[in-house]
Amino acid sequence: MPYIDDELQSRWFDFGGDTIINTNRQIRLTSTKPSQSGYLWSRLPLTATDFEIEFKFKVAGSSSHLFGDGFAMWLTKQRAVTGPVFGSVDFFNGLGIFFDSYDNERAHRHSFPYVRSMLNDGSKSYDNSQDGRMTELAGCEANFRDREFPTRGKLTYHKNNYVQLELMWREEDVWEVCFKQHKVELPDQVYLGFTAHTGEVTDNHDIISVTTRTLPPKPIESLPEVPVTKPKKNYGGVWSFLFKLVAICGAIGVLFVGYRFYENKNRMKRF
Repeated sequence: MPYIDDELQSRWFDFGGDTIINTNRQIRLTSTKPSQSGYLWSRLPLTATDFEIEFKFKVAGSSSHLFGDGFAMWLTKQRAVTGPVFGSVDFFNGLGIFFDSYDNERAHRHSFPYVRSMLNDGSKSYDNSQDGRMTELAGCEANFRDREFPTRGKLTYHKNNYVQLELMWREEDVWEVCFKQHKVELPDQVYLGFTAHTGEVTDNHDIISVTTRTLPPKPIESLPEVPVTKPKKNYGGVWSFLFKLVAICGAIGVLFVGYRFYENKNRMKRF
């Protein structure tokens, strides 16, 4: 747990910005005040190639309809640099997971709150106006805000294999897979961080506990098979063609009968 000691320091984590430490309860990255930004970053990088991170958090506030903006979990080469992406720097190098509680674009096909991930090599920008939609790696809908119990997240990473995020938000002690993405490779020696920010809308963004552990390597998983959708046979087109063909033949038959009737009538007149 990244709480401070008697000297108001943490052995494993640095904190800053508007972060407030309550040694008995949580680390509050932002309070219900506008234009706040806070961070919590590991002092040492993660050197393991296979690991698991479990964290307990709580997002809540006084408003039931206008709140935000959310917080982020980071596994990046950069650390403790403030910026416009949930309180951290843009053009990051590594993985960002955004627990977004405010819809900026107003054009999404999913509801909010929404959990979105982004893998970056330092060349891509996170677009706040679109809530990072164009650079999303994977994500899920998860109403993690203002739950009766502290919500949890569990990130599992196996290098060159997959990254998986599980969430506990619907029921206590019930994990749900938010996403699992194969063939993901993070930079070597990334720092673990949590950041949050508020704008005109606000929320308390609390980190309650963080635990990490090294995992044994896992055999490479094969990519899940994508179901192949067979093209539907256009029976309507076949029947339409046959109907037209019969109609044409019928019209020709009527014309032929009419012609023979006309020809026979003319012969009778000559006699």
